[in-house]
Amino acid sequence: MISSSFMDSGLPSNDPARVAHNLEQIIHSDTYRLAHQDLDLLNSSSMRGVRMLLEISKPELSFEEAGITSTIIVFGGARLQEKSAAEASLKEASKELDANPASGQCKRKVSRARKMVELSSFYDAAREFAFLASHFGQSGPISGPSCSTHVIVTGGGPGIMEAANRGAFDAGCRSIGLNIELPHEQNPNPYITPSLCFKFNYFALRKFHFVMRAVGAVLFPGGYGTLDELFELLTLRQVGTQHAMPIILFGKDYWSRLVDFEFMADSGLIDDDDLQLIQFADTAAEAWDLIRNQTPCD
Repeated sequence: MISSSFMDSGLPSNDPARVAHNLEQIIHSDTYRLAHQDLDLLNSSSMRGVRMLLEISKPELSFEEAGITSTIIVFGGARLQEKSAAEASLKEASKELDANPASGQCKRKVSRARKMVELSSFYDAAREFAFLASHFGQSGPISGPSCSTHVIVTGGGPGIMEAANRGAFDAGCRSIGLNIELPHEQNPNPYITPSLCFKFNYFALRKFHFVMRAVGAVLFPGGYGTLDELFELLTLRQVGTQHAMPIILFGKDYWSRLVDFEFMADSGLIDDDDLQLIQFADTAAEAWDLIRNQTPCD
C-alpha cells in the first residue's frame, strides 16, 4: 500500500505544468496523427505499395466520374516546337555562331536548330491530328457522353504532347495529361482539361493509365522516352496482353531510318506477323482515318 506521504510528494504527475507540457507533446506527436494525415509515414519506403495504389486509384476514379470510355494516345518528343519558336531558337543560335565563328559547339547548336525547324512540321501535324480525332470522335457538348470517347491522352508536357492537347483544346473538346514528377522542373502544358491533368511519381503506373482505355496510339518522332513508350506498346500487343489497337508511326521516312523493323524480322528476332503491329501515316488525315476505320466512334 502506497503511503499518503508518497502520494503527497513532489511526483511529476502532481506538477500541473509538467502534465500540461506532456499532454501538449502527446497531441503534437507524429504517432498521434491520423495515418492518412501523416505525410512522413506515407512518403516512407514501407508505404510504397500504398502510394502506388493511390496512383492507380486517383486517375481511375476521376476517369469514371468524367465518363471517359476510350482514349487515343499521342506520344512524341518534348523538344519539338512549333515553327515560330524553332525559328527563333535558330536565330539565337546563329547570333552566337556569328560572335564565335570558330566554335564547334556553336556550329553544332546551329545545325541542331536547323533540324528542329525541319521537324517543327510534326508539331503542326500532331495538333491537326488531335483536332480531327477530337472533333469527329467527340462530337457533342464537352460535358456530354458523346465527348467521352476518343479522348486525346498525352504525357502532359511540352512539344508533341502540347501540340496534341492544343488540338483538342482548339476543337472545344476534353483531353488528358499524365504528367510525371522529374528531377528537373516540368510543368503541364496549358491546353489540358484541368480536371483531367494528373501528376505521377511512378513511370509504370503512368504507362498503365496510358493503355487502360486506349483504342489507338499515334507516335511522332521523339527521344528515348518515345522509344520506350513505342516498344512497351509493341511488346504488350505482341504477347497479347494489350487488346488489338492500331499503333501508328507518324512520318514513315523518319521511323524507317530510325528503326529497321524489317531487319529484326529478317534476323528472326521477331515474327513476320509482328510487322503487322505497326502502321505508318504521313498526314493527320491519314492517321485519323486509320484510327477511325479500326475503332468505332460510338
